[in-house]
Amino acid sequence: MKRLQATTLAALLVMIALPAMADTVQFSANLSAKGEVPPTNSMGTGLATATLDTTSRNLTWDVTFWGLTGPATAAHFHGPAEAGKNAGVAVGILKGGDALPAKGSATLTPEQMADLMAGKWYVNVHTAANGGGEIRGQVVKKQ
Repeated sequence: MKRLQATTLAALLVMIALPAMADTVQFSANLSAKGEVPPTNSMGTGLATATLDTTSRNLTWDVTFWGLTGPATAAHFHGPAEAGKNAGVAVGILKGGDALPAKGSATLTPEQMADLMAGKWYVNVHTAANGGGEIRGQVVKKQ
């Protein structure tokens, strides 16, 4: 009986001491005018980084950009689409007037997670001069 109690206590201590380890995947996107479809003449650039917890499907991101023709009116994750193709908004990143860097999180649907993991999402930053998007970058897994 004491051996069973000791084993149970040891197992309990291990479970308490070791937090659940979620699998995470890191992503990034380099944003540029030439990535837009069609390309723009903007001198703007940017960088998006994101982390996906594959257990909870929670996506967190940090997006920054500079050199745009004017203030950003919006920024989104779009998909599903390969590079060179356009798609609808999947997740909003920021609205005009939000502070940079744009940080946020969202819980993805299983379909959204599958599209993101397959490289079928991109980040798009919109301005008044380029309502369809001024800079864009395909979201890819970090190596």
